[in-house]
Amino acid sequence: MTRISIVYYSGTGNIHKLAVAAAEAAEKAGAETRLRRVPEYAETSIAPQFDEWTRAWAENAEAVKDVPTADPADLAWADAVLLGAPGRFGMIAAPLKHFIDLAWPVNASGALVNKVMSSFTSTGAPHGGQESTILSLNTVFYHWGAIIVPPGITDEIMTAPSNGNPYGVSSVSGRQAIPGRLAENVTDDNLAAIAYQTRRMIDIADALQRGFATAPPE
Repeated sequence: MTRISIVYYSGTGNIHKLAVAAAEAAEKAGAETRLRRVPEYAETSIAPQFDEWTRAWAENAEAVKDVPTADPADLAWADAVLLGAPGRFGMIAAPLKHFIDLAWPVNASGALVNKVMSSFTSTGAPHGGQESTILSLNTVFYHWGAIIVPPGITDEIMTAPSNGNPYGVSSVSGRQAIPGRLAENVTDDNLAAIAYQTRRMIDIADALQRGFATAPPE
C-alpha cells in the first residue's frame, strides 16, 4: 500500500479545504494517508489592522485545531508527499517554509530521495503568484532528490475555467477573507482537480515502487 503525507499550511481555510479533498481522494484510492497541518509560529495575526481577515484567520485556526500537526518524520514515512500553502508575494508562506527548514536533517539522511512529490497553492488573484509559489516548492523537491509529479494538462478537469495551472492545482481565494464564509471561493472544479492530482501521484508512486522492487541489482 502506498503511503502519502499531505502536509499543508492554511491561513484562512482555502488550502485546508483543498488538503482535505486530497486526503479523501487518497483514501478512496487505497493509500495509507496522513493529513498534517503546519501550525502558525506566531501566536497573533500577522495583520491585526485588517479586522475581517484577522477574525477569519482566528475562525480557521479554531476549525483546524484537531488536525494533527506536521512533523518532518511524516515526510520520511511517506512514499508520496503533497505540500500545500498559500502564496505570499509569489513565495511560500512562511510557516510552511519554516517546516521545510526543520526537515533539513531528514533530507540530509537521504530519506527523501526518490519519493513522489507535488504541490498546490491558493492566491488572492489569478495572477497573484501561483506559478512562482509552486515552482518554489518544486525547487525544494529538486534539492531533496524527489520525483516531481505535476498534474499537467493530463485530464480535462485541469482545463476547467477555475483551474488551468499545469504545475500544481491553484485556487483563487479572493482578496478578502470574510468570517463565516471561509473557503467559499474554492470551486468544485478545484476540489476535483486536487483529487485528480493526488490520484496521479499515487498511481505513479505505485508504479515506481513496483519498478524499484524488480530492478536488477547494480
